Amino acid sequence: MATNPGSNAKDTVRQKKTSPSMSTQLYLDIAEIKDNVVVLKNGGLRAILQTNSINFNLKSEEEQNSIIYGYQSFLNSLEFPVQIAIQSRKLDVDKYIENVREIGEKHTNVLLKEQTNEYCDYILKLVEYADIMEKKFYVVVPFDPYRSREQGIFAKFMSSISSADSIDAIKRRHREFEELNKNLTERVSSVIAGLEGCNLRVAQLSTAQLIELFYQIYNPVSSRNEKINDLNQMNVQGL
Repeated sequence: MATNPGSNAKDTVRQKKTSPSMSTQLYLDIAEIKDNVVVLKNGGLRAILQTNSINFNLKSEEEQNSIIYGYQSFLNSLEFPVQIAIQSRKLDVDKYIENVREIGEKHTNVLLKEQTNEYCDYILKLVEYADIMEKKFYVVVPFDPYRSREQGIFAKFMSSISSADSIDAIKRRHREFEELNKNLTERVSSVIAGLEGCNLRVAQLSTAQLIELFYQIYNPVSSRNEKINDLNQMNVQGL
């Protein structure tokens, strides 16, 4: 993954061959992440939208029918495939606890300060022992270059098991990016409009949010203990 393609393409490819720590990344389809878009090694682009959930059972019959018809209209309006993904993870309250403790430290009343710390400890234990989970809902919007769409099933399979990058592929991706991104933006706008018609709140993930999402996906254990504090100051080199 990358937010910055690095100094040049040749250094990027050479780094893969000499660094054992990057061997796993050779098998990922992701080449880089920039301008709020995931760029694949085959040149394809992916935008990821996050949306909220609706408690359908608590709606009135009229509201339920409205949601069903809205979702039906959204699906019928699509002229391209989308992927709907649900991520279920243990509830992360670290940031919330940090903010509460900071407020507690500012209290001049000793009793209030102790009660604030006890509250934080209680919440941490509750989340840990009750195994409270949170669900996040995503819609992946794709746009692939025409050369990728014309590949046969066998060619796509071979490229998926041999995801090594090349200098020519990197240069070609950079040339194609702007034009493909325009088409992807049109698709994103269409999907957002359709989902908002179902009374959902929708937002496209930024570059920083995408990096954090994939960091959590590929590092589920370490991401709980090693947080990414300031993604804007990160210099993530290309694969």
